[in-house]
Amino acid sequence: MALGRVRIFHALRYRDFRLLFAGQTISLIGDAAFLTALGWRTFTLVGSGRFGIVLFCQATGLLATLLIGGALADRISRRKMMIVSDVARFVAVGALAGVDASGHLNFTLIVVLATLMGLGDGLFYPAFGGMVPLVVEPGAIPSANSLIGVARWSSLLVGPAVAAGIYGATGSATVFAIDAGSFLVSASLLRLTRTRAVEAASGGGTLREIGSGVRYVAGVPWLWVTIALFSVVLMLQFAPQQVLLPKLIQQHFGHGVGAYGLLTSLLGVGTVAGTLAFGQLQPRRRRGVISYVIWLLNSLAIAGVALSPWFWMACGFAVARGFCIGFAVAVWETMLMELVPSHLLSRVVSLDFFGSFGLMPVGLAVAAGISGLAAPGTIIAAGALVSAVMFAVVLTRPWLRAVD
Repeated sequence: MALGRVRIFHALRYRDFRLLFAGQTISLIGDAAFLTALGWRTFTLVGSGRFGIVLFCQATGLLATLLIGGALADRISRRKMMIVSDVARFVAVGALAGVDASGHLNFTLIVVLATLMGLGDGLFYPAFGGMVPLVVEPGAIPSANSLIGVARWSSLLVGPAVAAGIYGATGSATVFAIDAGSFLVSASLLRLTRTRAVEAASGGGTLREIGSGVRYVAGVPWLWVTIALFSVVLMLQFAPQQVLLPKLIQQHFGHGVGAYGLLTSLLGVGTVAGTLAFGQLQPRRRRGVISYVIWLLNSLAIAGVALSPWFWMACGFAVARGFCIGFAVAVWETMLMELVPSHLLSRVVSLDFFGSFGLMPVGLAVAAGISGLAAPGTIIAAGALVSAVMFAVVLTRPWLRAVD
């Protein structure tokens, strides 16, 4: 057991990773609290369908800067890009908190500030995706990804619970202010980190650098097939959840914001368990097959959440779904960091995000548009089951079995 703990937490031996890990843990908890509060605030202000529009605009902002962020992060300091993004998001979320506290919050302002958040996210994610290998040795990358996953998924456990408690006591503005402060903490810790040098991109211009990343991805089947598949999967099964979960909680189960936060927190319990399981096992063979089997099971668990007749059963499916997400995401991120050349990593990460989330705005808009045409559970389950079939089809491909 002691050996397992050493294996999982090996990356904490590195000072700069500890700083990165601490900053992201705090920021991610703030983000999870923010999203929970934003969802319920928008729902109570204008209804669940309009929350889909907010998420659509935030996702569009992210996509607008994502590829540029990837190209820049392979050319200039990834650490500096993350700091700039943190400061920009502090301004956007701080403004949202101030307006909400003043009592003048309206739907238009929510949309504008959510879009600004998305623009900052698009610069941050590619830089962060290329940052981890610069603060640990290669052998510690699986451990680092496991720990980052624990921070990410623990935020889904802690953040919604914090949001539910604070929202009920003092209102949404306080939750927004806490998230704004978390960005400043993250930026401050990033300033203290020292990263290894990485071979810079050729400097042939942003568009050419993006093009070279596209050509690399197009030549690797496990990359381009997975990215293309997830563009459809996230549109079909993730977007409807984002829009319709508050409605499912209220109409199907007859509960309120506390149950909304609980269900999301239980997802966090599962993801933490799945990520820790990856950190312990650290699979090195057949990782392509492993990840696709787990994604298929995740889709079935989503359908279980949506169709459960009892809330306690939905909670059980949420934990199972979380385990699948935590394990599979850690496998995927480790494969990227170990198999993609370092000087292309941020561009590949940006293409992964851009391709995978490229149809999310469409999915969010469609989910908002059809939210009144059928029961929320029916809409969510239908998308999840179609996604499960697609994962099963890819599992029959010979090239996937060759990916270690």
